Amino acid sequence: MGSRLLIARVVARLCASYLAILALVLLLLDGLAFWWLAGREHDLLEPLLTTDVGRATYDAQLRKDALGLALLDLPLLLAAGAASYGLAVVSVRPLVEAREREARFAAEAAHELRTPLARIASLAQTAQDAGALAQIAAIAIDASGTISDLLSLVREEHVAPKLSEPVDLSALARAAVDSARRDGVLYDVLAGDECWVEGDERRLRRLADNLLDNAGRHARASVRVRVEPDGERIALSVEDDGPGVPEPLRERIFERFVRGDDDDRGSGLGLAICRAIARAHGGDVVLEARSRFVARLPKFDLT
Repeated sequence: MGSRLLIARVVARLCASYLAILALVLLLLDGLAFWWLAGREHDLLEPLLTTDVGRATYDAQLRKDALGLALLDLPLLLAAGAASYGLAVVSVRPLVEAREREARFAAEAAHELRTPLARIASLAQTAQDAGALAQIAAIAIDASGTISDLLSLVREEHVAPKLSEPVDLSALARAAVDSARRDGVLYDVLAGDECWVEGDERRLRRLADNLLDNAGRHARASVRVRVEPDGERIALSVEDDGPGVPEPLRERIFERFVRGDDDDRGSGLGLAICRAIARAHGGDVVLEARSRFVARLPKFDLT
């Protein structure tokens, strides 16, 4: 309710401001129009202005002109009021959407953190051996990881990259694969030459790490990584041989805390962070086919 009241106040103030400006403009135009009409009436009645009848006629005509201008302004003010309200609503819409995103983000974060904290509290009350304490530590580490991902997502969504430098996406992808290798999973990497993009290497490495971490969690036996030119962009694709994203989730997989039923190890934030990083660099990340995620970033021309 407080948020709605604040937005209503902002709309009212903006509307009043727009109306005040339009009223001042109309007042100025009315003054100019009245001055021109008075001058014209004066020229027409000038031979008679020395008589009582002439002056009365002149005064009556001025009152008529003033009334006509006022009547003309009335519908204009009504239309201006409606236009001002519409303009105010459009101007405030980003604020409304931002506050809705804030509220949704806070609710999602609270929901995701409530479960591990409740488990920690429950285990702490019954902890009698090292095993229970180890479980508490593991859950706390998972909760800490979720918080770190939340902070990363907020930073990626709201802080533009401050560092802009040529980045070899092929070298970056190979380094990310070396860090992500898992026992029992074969990584097939094909990274071409001259695949340069421009941006913050640390953030782009986070993008590649998250895509590979996501693929590694779902892969049955292999992960396929490709870096290659794609028109005016460089494409980094990561595909696993797992079951893929369920059809109902394909439109929502990049939303915060959205994950498949079989994914109990992820925070549900990795892909959202990937998309935020890519878009901050002028690119995007999309899901193609059932389990192939492709990040496309603007190509950097070394020449």
